[in-house]
Amino acid sequence: MAKAWRKLSVLALAAALAAMVAMAGCSSNDQKSEEEAGTQAATESAAADPVELQVFAANSLSKAMDEVQAAYIEDGHSNVSFADTQYKSSGELNEMLGAGSYADLLISASKGSMDTAVKQGYVDEGTRVDMFKNDLVIVAKEDSDIKDVTLQDIADGKYAICVGDDSVPAGNYAAQALSTVGVYVPAGDDAGKTGKDISGKGGSYDTSLVKDGQVITDTSVGNVCKHAQSGDVDVAFVYTSDVYRFGGVQIVGTVPADTHKNIVYPGAITAQSKNVEATQEFLDWCLNSDKAQEIWQKWGFELA
Repeated sequence: MAKAWRKLSVLALAAALAAMVAMAGCSSNDQKSEEEAGTQAATESAAADPVELQVFAANSLSKAMDEVQAAYIEDGHSNVSFADTQYKSSGELNEMLGAGSYADLLISASKGSMDTAVKQGYVDEGTRVDMFKNDLVIVAKEDSDIKDVTLQDIADGKYAICVGDDSVPAGNYAAQALSTVGVYVPAGDDAGKTGKDISGKGGSYDTSLVKDGQVITDTSVGNVCKHAQSGDVDVAFVYTSDVYRFGGVQIVGTVPADTHKNIVYPGAITAQSKNVEATQEFLDWCLNSDKAQEIWQKWGFELA
């Protein structure tokens, strides 16, 4: 009897120990599950933290970029907002950064302007990427009967013109093209060169070749387009995208691509950005999202 009792006691003790081990395991698993859940919740919370991005972009991107930013928020990025995006000439944007203005992302309308931003330390060169391509065209007001304008026509004195000034990449490209027919006269290091071999800055226009001696320069490609819209000049040099952006003008000529440098829009995250990860995510979306590509094409931009 005593032997049987001892046997029962041993079995009871073993069962109790097994129960204790099982309870400890359950407690450990519960604790682990709670920790994992807490980590996941913290990660989700961090991902959803609100962030405001400040974009500096070339003037010609204004309509397209506004639409892209709205689409980005709707496409699962409701925690992101955009500060008042600054649309100015690429030269002005660099000046603003140099004066201490804050931005997360810079998109220029020329490689030269981005080269300057890199040289001055305004952007992180490692994030630089060519984003878009564009074409330089000659436009006249919508109801004009002007057609098939060539660079030589301008050099022959048939038209008064408007171009961007030195701070405007579209103006630099126009100057490069017009140098091939003598209307733009390069100076300094560019003297004696033409077309792609010059910067399109620092020279002058030979107004004696142009109708009524009229060459108007302005501080943005948008303003240049407006001179054509109003009829202040016969024709103006703008991007294809500006025809979509402003309306009121018609394309009356396309500037030969071999008369100017390639028109490329580089983008880069600024050196001062406090939102590098969020800015990079937006930049990647701009280049890879089907929605973004549809918008860029709608406004006359082609991905580079």
